[in-house]
Amino acid sequence: METGVVCALNMEENMTNTQTKTEGAYKAGDGAYVFDVAALKGLDAGPGYAETFGPVVEGELTQVGVMNLPAGQTSAPHTHPNEQWIYILSGNLHATVDGQESDVGPGQLIYIPANTVHTVTVSPQEDCHFFTCKDLRSGIAGTPVGG
Repeated sequence: METGVVCALNMEENMTNTQTKTEGAYKAGDGAYVFDVAALKGLDAGPGYAETFGPVVEGELTQVGVMNLPAGQTSAPHTHPNEQWIYILSGNLHATVDGQESDVGPGQLIYIPANTVHTVTVSPQEDCHFFTCKDLRSGIAGTPVGG
């Protein structure tokens, strides 16, 4: 158990001393290798276009997040310079990527190429909880189409 305490202390020290691309994200590496996602503070990952919220951890080349998008919500069409992967943990959504529409549920994976317009609409029955991964060419948030 003492090892876990040391790891937690090293992780906290690392997070306060290391710059991240996304403000509010946690930094991996230099002793911070295991993260208790439920204990991490979340951030707004879709400012201006989606109510997506959850914690983000950044490594050297990639960033990951465990996000929640509320039931019935739609993200405005948006894009970002980094490619993205979205793995659905729970809930269902309707995704449009580069004009191609798909209904997506738990256990399914969405790939979004860099600079590609995309949007999702979450089923009204329940929130959508998902794991997402992006490269670090940009932060976690995108830019709404047209502004």
